[in-house]
Amino acid sequence: MPIWIFRISTLVAFPFLTYNFIDKDWMSLLGGLLCSAIVLAGEVLFKRLRLIKIMIACTGLLLGYMLYVFFDYGLMKFANDTVANFWGNYEAKIEIALLVFGVLASIFKARDLEGLSYRGSHLKVADLSALLDGRIVDLCEINFLSGIIVLPVFVMDALNKMAASKDPLERARGRRGLDVATRLQELKEIGVRLTNRAPKADTPEERIVKLAKSLDAEVVTLDFNINKVGALYDVTVLNVADLATALKPVVLPGETMSLFIMKDGKEKEQGIGYLDDGTMVVVEDGRKYIGKRAEVSVYSILQTSSGRMIFAKTK
Repeated sequence: MPIWIFRISTLVAFPFLTYNFIDKDWMSLLGGLLCSAIVLAGEVLFKRLRLIKIMIACTGLLLGYMLYVFFDYGLMKFANDTVANFWGNYEAKIEIALLVFGVLASIFKARDLEGLSYRGSHLKVADLSALLDGRIVDLCEINFLSGIIVLPVFVMDALNKMAASKDPLERARGRRGLDVATRLQELKEIGVRLTNRAPKADTPEERIVKLAKSLDAEVVTLDFNINKVGALYDVTVLNVADLATALKPVVLPGETMSLFIMKDGKEKEQGIGYLDDGTMVVVEDGRKYIGKRAEVSVYSILQTSSGRMIFAKTK
């Protein structure tokens, strides 16, 4: 409500002031309305822009003015009469052009400039496995991941190298990773930034973790080796596979279920089936039910770093 009071007061106050203190005619009213419109437009614009972008635009304005001062001093001191006369005739226009150029250049490059100042846990560094998997886009769309996704340039280079590979499978995976990166940049729910930082490391996993450490960021991955390296460097790792495992349906020993036995197992008389979420179920005495649905009873659950395995037997 206070913002509407400010806007209405602005629309009333400026025409009132111009009409009473400048000139009592319709031109003064029009000028007051124009001033109030400019103030309100500035209020809306500054409300939508983050402070860092406003500071970047002001820096661009200052750089444009410094460029103008440099040209003005150099041309007036060292240029010949023809150039000096040309500069004197068009000095004001060139100054405005340089100021506009500085502001526009800084705004267009704001994403790169902003990336230099970002630090904190709201940053999520995406590694190669997260981009190849693609589920990071779904997590961002449902606002499960918030903040800013950081895409290292060395990861993007690896994707480009895969996309140019002669191996059809690797080429397809690389193109999928590039498509995922593009979809991330198109999302409105989350910001995406590229970074040229590439810490020296012996392995790709260590390089990702060191980058996240330098930014005080978190890592989004599907690589379980990064979990281990992150623990060594005290970096939080958000493993999408761990999230998927945590969201799997809870199955407890003693429960019974109807399971389709697909193939035989490694041991004698074993059968193999799968739950809807892909969890493998090893069924004792299930070999004779291959190709059929059977009632099985769970007697053991094995949880590993690569997933969950359920052991059951036929009833």
